[in-house]
Amino acid sequence: MPEDLFARALLSLALVLALLGALTWVLKKYGSRLGVPMAIKQGKSRTQLLDVTALDARHRLILVRRDDVEHLLLLGGASPVVIETGIPHKAQKEMSNEKT
Repeated sequence: MPEDLFARALLSLALVLALLGALTWVLKKYGSRLGVPMAIKQGKSRTQLLDVTALDARHRLILVRRDDVEHLLLLGGASPVVIETGIPHKAQKEMSNEKT
């Protein structure tokens, strides 16, 4: 009787570990499509997505801020295209206007 109980416990443990492994695999493979965050960021992020404009069914114009500098990108073609880079952040513009 105790051997039977031990075997059932091991089988149950193996089943639970297999289910956890399968869930991990599914979340890694399809998690981003399901809206599941894959990592928790610690601290302040250096990048921000400021604006997205659809130009047509395939092309998007996006404005990205990195370290208080904005960049305008065109996505959707064969490769991303940088339209304009080094656009100062509004706060930087206001500070430079106050100094003059």
